[in-house]
Amino acid sequence: MDGLSPTTIRQLYEHALDAPGPKTWWITRLAMYKALHRALSEHDGNEKTCLSISGSKGLGVELGLTKTKYTEVSYPDANFIDLPFESGTFDFCISDQVLEHVEGDPQKAFSESIRVVKPGGYVCHTTCFVNGIHAAPKDFWRFTPESLQLISGNANAESILCGGWGNREVIGLMASPLRMKPIPDDPSNPIYQLALRNEPSWPIVVWIISRRN
Repeated sequence: MDGLSPTTIRQLYEHALDAPGPKTWWITRLAMYKALHRALSEHDGNEKTCLSISGSKGLGVELGLTKTKYTEVSYPDANFIDLPFESGTFDFCISDQVLEHVEGDPQKAFSESIRVVKPGGYVCHTTCFVNGIHAAPKDFWRFTPESLQLISGNANAESILCGGWGNREVIGLMASPLRMKPIPDDPSNPIYQLALRNEPSWPIVVWIISRRN
């Protein structure tokens, strides 16, 4: 797009975003949720339980935990670094874009999520690496996939699936209102294609699924 004015580039993006048909996740979520889609579905069941931290049930559904019973907790009623549950209470523990907001040691938070699941149980956490400061209520940390694998191992857990997604073009859009617009669910659409283009050295979002040993 060299030589095009910023106004023209914006108009092209908006045209692609406004294409008719069903819409899917916004641009910084599509690749991540595709990578995690139904990743835990074989472990789902009516007798299973999941601790969802800070409104993360949607992540559980993406993971394929549609029959599992959810317990929802949020800060300050439940602190990620000191969860008010006995060890081995749940089959799963999940958080979606929460770890960066932990006011304390993120290693302790991850270890707490492992503690509250049963031996052989799973945790899934998504968070960010490239992101502006976004208070909810505060913003403290950034993670690479390697850092998530490190703290998983330190928590005596086995990393099952770990990854990241991002590219420099999307980083350039992150301060724009276009970032939060649902994108067309159409593989031929250039915005959809941009949402899947990955430069591993420039992750915007990162994720991990780990199993308690």
